[in-house]
Amino acid sequence: MISVSGKNWEETKINKRILDKIKIENNFSEIEAKIIVSRNFDHEEIYSINNQLKISNPFYNVDDFSKCFQTLNNVMFNKGKILIIGDYDVDGSVATALMIKFLKNLNYPFDFYIPDRVKDGYGASLKLIKNLVKSKPNLIIMLDCGSNSNDSVDYLNDSKIDTIIIDHHDIYQPYPNTENLINPKKKCTYNLFNYLCSTTLTYFFIDFCFKKKKITNNFSTNLIYVLLATVCDVMPLRKLNRTIAIDVLNNFDINKNNIFKQIYKISNKKNLLNINDLGFLFGPILNSTGRISNSSKATKLLITNNEEEQNKLIDELILLNQKRKNIEDKIINDIDLNKINKNENEVIVLNLNNINEGLIGIIAARIKEYFNKPTIIFTKTGNISKGSARSTDNFNIGKYIKLAIDKKIILSGGGHSLAAGVTIENDKINIFSKFINSQYNLIYKTYNLKQFISKISLSSVNLNFFNSINKLAPFGSGNHNPLFLIENLKVFKTSIIKNKYINCVLKSLNGKSINSISFNLFDSRISEILLNYKKEIKIIGQINQNLWNNKKTLQINIVDVII
Repeated sequence: MISVSGKNWEETKINKRILDKIKIENNFSEIEAKIIVSRNFDHEEIYSINNQLKISNPFYNVDDFSKCFQTLNNVMFNKGKILIIGDYDVDGSVATALMIKFLKNLNYPFDFYIPDRVKDGYGASLKLIKNLVKSKPNLIIMLDCGSNSNDSVDYLNDSKIDTIIIDHHDIYQPYPNTENLINPKKKCTYNLFNYLCSTTLTYFFIDFCFKKKKITNNFSTNLIYVLLATVCDVMPLRKLNRTIAIDVLNNFDINKNNIFKQIYKISNKKNLLNINDLGFLFGPILNSTGRISNSSKATKLLITNNEEEQNKLIDELILLNQKRKNIEDKIINDIDLNKINKNENEVIVLNLNNINEGLIGIIAARIKEYFNKPTIIFTKTGNISKGSARSTDNFNIGKYIKLAIDKKIILSGGGHSLAAGVTIENDKINIFSKFINSQYNLIYKTYNLKQFISKISLSSVNLNFFNSINKLAPFGSGNHNPLFLIENLKVFKTSIIKNKYINCVLKSLNGKSINSISFNLFDSRISEILLNYKKEIKIIGQINQNLWNNKKTLQINIVDVII
């Protein structure tokens, strides 16, 4: 079925024998079993649907963790100076904050530095390292960066400075010349955990250190920040990540955390933590500091216990985030979305001259969400351009940026499957665009083929149905809220919200109706149909529960429309 947005939708094909086996053995509903089979859940994930798993550290017997601990312990024993470097995004800022909290717990002194996006560039660059070693550290801990900083590690080795790297980004061979590299993306015994972000790896390394030192602690209260980084870095909410998410959502007490309590209060939201708030409320506020201000403010917020200082920093970050949104909206409004829509390229590559490079990632994310296509946004900086890429689940952008480096199309770059950074000569952007699209086309001859999990009637959408689906929550990357096809619908009571969203009522032939919403689609073909079309339609949508004035009601999120 071809939708009004040009996508070709089909029902997910499921092996009936496996479906029936999963359904009977676990007493699942038909729809639960269908989603589970379609996502290839393993035995532990299936067990976790009806049972709460305990969070245990899977790295106690991993050599990389032992080597890093020994190096850290030796430096501390000799009263060496420790410097922490973290990336400027949420994952890097939170990982840095956790490492600082650990050292504070041990009453051990430290310095930390979050690179300035414009002045320092990404990660532990050689230029930055040469500047930082002037403070004479004995150990530099690189968090959420460093996996490809070979020159920097070589320089530190020559300077007799130890290095520990905890990272999750794609790693290009040869590896940096250090034994102290924790990264599940390298060839190692723990590469099955390549879906963990740097904060999660840092958390388990700290837990490893506490156990080795035989120190009792309550560091698990920081799991809320582990989940925050996981969501903001778009890591799959599967396996261990899902276990952490469920534990946090069930046990986290907002009233005992001033940062979360204060942000909810200022945002006029209920103190009821949900997974979407981490990605759409807290994440952008913390990220704003690395985009248009001093990169270290987010880390400073997370490490201070002084509520007055916390409140002051929260106010600053919320103002920064609003400023970021205003600038971002202006940039988006200046982009010709219709021109992009008419372009047949399946990977969107845009060169937006002279915009703040701290914003190109979030603009890429907005464009990617709007068109559901991998998107790379460039901005010019002198003779070079810096780009930020955001991709869809089906295209490993980090892999092809590595290939572009190997072919000398770009100067540098790195990241992971869903997000990456690029540095390129200005006159090679078109060459890069052709290259990245050719790689996409080699894999996907038909980009627009999309799948929904099942066809359902509107009358089947009730609380029992929602609860059945919701057993597989929390939803997010790698475990998205399932899509359904619902037919024979008419649209009533349409309204436009904030000049962005379409709110409406969908009604079936038997008279059943449900409130529905379409996000970020105003001025699109979908919104045109919802606002003006009077005949029957089919929709591709997700079933959600909306909380308004303390009342919970079911709601459909309209993703696409078929006429």
